[in-house]
Amino acid sequence: MLYVCYPKCSTCKKAQKWLGANGIEYETRDIKENNPTYDELKEWHCKSSLPLKKFFNTSGLIYRSMNLKDKLVDMSEEEQLELLATDGMLVKRPIIITDNTVLVGFKEKDWENVLKDLNEKQKD
Repeated sequence: MLYVCYPKCSTCKKAQKWLGANGIEYETRDIKENNPTYDELKEWHCKSSLPLKKFFNTSGLIYRSMNLKDKLVDMSEEEQLELLATDGMLVKRPIIITDNTVLVGFKEKDWENVLKDLNEKQKD
């Protein structure tokens, strides 16, 4: 399981603490130092079944300074993925990637439903 985060992000810290408290093993990747590639983002988007807009860090400074709220509407999915691949700070985090699931952002109930079941299966 891959945990993609920005170490200084308070939500990422909260998610990491939750993972530890629940005994879930993972590999960590710093999104600022190792930005997801176009191909990774495309794969994660497909696995997640989420709208691509959910992968954007809409509260981030770069998102706001680029006025992406208005621009994304006119961009193709390919253009959006290319843009996300340019800077990890545009990407919403944390992200959890398993063999068949991708979770974007930390919502404890969602993580609990998906990851606790997965963790139990790994122990068996």
